[in-house]
Amino acid sequence: MATPKSLTGDKQAIEDFIDKFNVFLFDCDGVLWSGDLLFEGSREVLDKLRSRGKVLEYSKAVPPLPGHSNIWDIRQATSLCHEQQHQVKTGLLEKAAVDEYRSKHSKKDEIFPSSYSAAVYISRILKLPADKNKVFVLGESGIEMELASENIPYLGGTSGEFQREIGPSDFKGIADGSALDPAVGVVLGGLDYHINYLKYAHAFAYLQRGAKFMVTNPDSTLPNSHALFPGGGSLSAPLSMAMGGVQPTSCGKPSQAMMDAIQGKFHFDRRKACMVGDRLDTDIKFGIDGELGGTLAVLTGVSKREEWEKDGAEVKPMFWAEKLSDLLG
Repeated sequence: MATPKSLTGDKQAIEDFIDKFNVFLFDCDGVLWSGDLLFEGSREVLDKLRSRGKVLEYSKAVPPLPGHSNIWDIRQATSLCHEQQHQVKTGLLEKAAVDEYRSKHSKKDEIFPSSYSAAVYISRILKLPADKNKVFVLGESGIEMELASENIPYLGGTSGEFQREIGPSDFKGIADGSALDPAVGVVLGGLDYHINYLKYAHAFAYLQRGAKFMVTNPDSTLPNSHALFPGGGSLSAPLSMAMGGVQPTSCGKPSQAMMDAIQGKFHFDRRKACMVGDRLDTDIKFGIDGELGGTLAVLTGVSKREEWEKDGAEVKPMFWAEKLSDLLG
């Protein structure tokens, strides 16, 4: 396996890198921003690539911001958690700068969130029978709206019915099945800022009754505010343990179900495409398994250089940079 090539500070290497590819697939958190913080130089890099005729695509799970009412608005939104959304409402974040970034530096057809990939997979691949066509959601309204866009009925999620502590009557109703919807055929897990035991208990009961187990993405951590927090994959881990180690089907990176869906939508030459991300186990592996022409790892998120330099490292990027803005030269 070749040694990853550093682009930081090497203008000729940067030019050669940009010339090598026609399409760039970007992860977002840890690459373009971290939570509410837009990394300096991100918009300038995207503008530079577009000015060179490059196609940009973004694969990201994106919960909505307050006031966004449609699928495109959700796909424009950054991954702000509930508390951060509250801060935006109260003016504690640089909302204007982030909104300008979303509106001017991404396009509707460039956004391909993992929640949309999951909705497409459920509606077009699984093709659930009519009597088992509902989805129980562990997640936020972004997942719900993507399911709605594919006309998939759902429950759980942000419903007020599940935003409370579990009680004795809940245990009884779940145990005897009277509190369960017999039409649930899928349990779909994602990033849920209001996860609780009541949701877990319902999800576990549905899985025991044969529902398919899926997650929007397997990320163990979420970079935010220069720190790491539990990711969407971590929130579904208790269900895997409860089910004796059963692993869910993932529709996020590095699942090739997502790559195939992106390929089917955008129709690009994989040999001329490069995956840009901050995680070796998802982003970079996604590009390698998808047989893309290249991968670029940046060190502003989860993975560190030492991980691919250690003996026996299974996943290595083709290129790396300290930060995305290094591509400005």
